Amino acid sequence: MTQTILITGGGSGIGRATARAFHAAGWRVALMGRRRAALDETADGADMLILPADVGNPDDVDQAFARIAQDWGRLDVLFNNAGISAKAAPIDEIPVEDWLRLCQVNITGMFLCARAAFGLMRRQKPQGGRIINNGSISAHAPRPGSAPYTTSKHAVTGLTKTLALDGRPFDIACGQIDIGNALTEMAAAFPNGVPQADGTIRAEPVMDVDDVARAVLHMAGLPLSANIPFLTIMARDMPFVGRG
Repeated sequence: MTQTILITGGGSGIGRATARAFHAAGWRVALMGRRRAALDETADGADMLILPADVGNPDDVDQAFARIAQDWGRLDVLFNNAGISAKAAPIDEIPVEDWLRLCQVNITGMFLCARAAFGLMRRQKPQGGRIINNGSISAHAPRPGSAPYTTSKHAVTGLTKTLALDGRPFDIACGQIDIGNALTEMAAAFPNGVPQADGTIRAEPVMDVDDVARAVLHMAGLPLSANIPFLTIMARDMPFVGRG
C-alpha cells in the first residue's frame, strides 16, 4: 500500500522541499497552506492533494482532514511543519498582536493539526500512524530578542512528548525534528550577519534545505515499532555547540 503524508506549510521552504522529496520517494503527498498558488507551485504539476487552509483555523483544519479521509481513507504521517517568526526585539517592544499571531500558527496550529491527525490515525484500520513536529534549535537555545518564537518551540516540545506517550495504545508514534540554519527565506539573512549572544553581528553558515527533507523522510520511513523522539539537524559550524 502506498504511504500517505500531509505536510503543513507546504507552500515554501522546508515544507516544499519535503513534499518534493516524499513524492520522489513514491509517497502520496497532501499539502496544506494558506496560499493556493504557493501550494500549486510546490506540486509543480505533480499529483499532490492540494488543501488550502489556515492551520490556526479549527474549521479549516477539520475540513482538510475530512478531505484526506474521504479521498485516501487513511493518513500514515503528518509533518506538522507550518510556522512563522516575529521581528527580533526585547520583549517589552514586541507588540501583543505579533505574539498572538505567532502563537495562533506555531502553537494552536500545531495542536489543531496534531489533534485531527491523532483522531484519524486512531479511527483508521489498520490503526496507527506517525506525527513529526517541526521544532527548532530554539527549542534548546534562544536567539537574542526571540521570546515569542522560542516560547512557541518549547511548547512544541511539550506537545511532542505528550503525543509520544498518549499515542502508544493506538500505534501512533510522535517525534520532533529540530532544525538549525536550513537555507530558506527565513534564514536568507544568516550568511550576511545576524545578532549574536555577545552583542556582535556575525555571518552564520547554512545548510541545504534538501538535507532536512531527507532527514524527515528517514524519520517517516521507520516502522511504527521504532521512533526517533528528537532529531537535531543543523549547519555543521553554526554557533550552537561550543563557547565563544
